[in-house]
Amino acid sequence: MSEKHEASGVSTTGHVWDDDLADLTNEPPKWWMLGLTASALFVVVYWLYYPSIPFATTNGFFKGIGGWTAIKEMEADVGEVEAVRGKFEARLKGMTPAAILADSELTEYVTRSGKVLFGDNCAACHGQNGIGTHDKEGLFAPILNDDDWLYGGKIEDIHASIEGGRQGMMMAHKDMLSAAEIDALANAVAKGQPTSTPLFAAKGCTACHGEDGKGNQAMGSANLVDKIWRFEVRNDKLNDAENMKRLVEGSKRTITYGVNSGDPQGRAAVMPSFKEAGKLSDTEIKKLAVYVYKFGGGQSDAPAAAAAPAAGAAK
Repeated sequence: MSEKHEASGVSTTGHVWDDDLADLTNEPPKWWMLGLTASALFVVVYWLYYPSIPFATTNGFFKGIGGWTAIKEMEADVGEVEAVRGKFEARLKGMTPAAILADSELTEYVTRSGKVLFGDNCAACHGQNGIGTHDKEGLFAPILNDDDWLYGGKIEDIHASIEGGRQGMMMAHKDMLSAAEIDALANAVAKGQPTSTPLFAAKGCTACHGEDGKGNQAMGSANLVDKIWRFEVRNDKLNDAENMKRLVEGSKRTITYGVNSGDPQGRAAVMPSFKEAGKLSDTEIKKLAVYVYKFGGGQSDAPAAAAAPAAGAAK
């Protein structure tokens, strides 16, 4: 039952607990009521303007009087982006990767685009920042953010690696060398001194790796004297002697079973052709080449030492 509140003189809802505490019936402020009314009107207009009610109509569903759709908004946004990109994309079609590098404005654009392409197509194997990836056997995909390359680090070399792919090959020597000979060669290679044993020349290793053991980038054969390894990585939890033992064992496996030799115990090191697979356009391959060159210590004119006992990728 409603009654007057003694202290305020305002009617109550009947909920009175003491002289100071009661549930009053006074109306809300006018500004609050106006805000509530405006909000209600906004909701009605919003629901009518946008396709917010999924009920069936003769056209399939209520599309809203404004004709807005998420697809239209996305297409408008994409159109704005393409308008900005268009002037750069048109120039890229007829340019070589080297010519792109000579243009600072294009290089900046291509590097930013290449980062996205790298993340979508390359990072799964080479790591998000080109740091390489590892599996239980060692290095799965080569490191790209240094200056050591199997097939060369010039922009043309990197472009050729991405476009055509790489698949180096080293035959298995298990039927050509004795266990003692494999052990001697593996120890010399692990120390970065392959020519220290006469076996290196006598068994024909120089044909691919050169008389000085520094490899041949045209073939993708590894530099065996720079102590940079394709399939092995240093384990900081082990001491030098233990790491050397790992390198010797890894070298023995490579010599014994080869790389891409068809032997199930051999090393597998294959990078697919992104052009033949149809994964990337010519322009996208150029963008990737420039990106890898820029963040990976690419070479200019001086030939670089190759990296390891087999070719795995652009490196």
